[in-house]
Amino acid sequence: MAVLCDWEIRARCEKSYMVVPFDEKLLNPASLDVLLGNHLMVESIYSPELIRVDISHYTEEEPFRLEPSEFCLAETCELFNLPDDISAQFVLKSSRARSGYQHLLAGWCDPGWHNSKLTLELKNVRSHHAIPLYPGLKIGQMVFHQMSNVPLNSYAKTGHYNGHLTVMPSVA
Repeated sequence: MAVLCDWEIRARCEKSYMVVPFDEKLLNPASLDVLLGNHLMVESIYSPELIRVDISHYTEEEPFRLEPSEFCLAETCELFNLPDDISAQFVLKSSRARSGYQHLLAGWCDPGWHNSKLTLELKNVRSHHAIPLYPGLKIGQMVFHQMSNVPLNSYAKTGHYNGHLTVMPSVA
């Protein structure tokens, strides 16, 4: 497996709509930055189920506040359509990690995952201060991998999380 470089990511996105919307300003040498979308799922003391929250009206100046030790599911702004010869891995931006954000390492995307926003598992690991969440926050980056070959069973046929246009809880 080889990591795609900037011009390979650009070519895939422009030719096959691998990431929509694609913004060339978000390209890095070996990854593509991704932005936080408009929806979260947060914990409530009244139910074990996570509650959907629309954060589209929050801004950098007036953000949604994830309190210390709180957990939420979030979505990317971008929609992904991975071809059968490309896998991807979500990685938290180092500047976010240094500010107290944690991603729970469930960001692997199999070849064939398509028509979906990525659901992120975020936690505030700070002890005393909230961290901000708002649409458009540069939250992480996707690293794309060229597969050594096309798999026999594409995630397009076997996956549980295809076609999800918003943040999703576990289906397993």
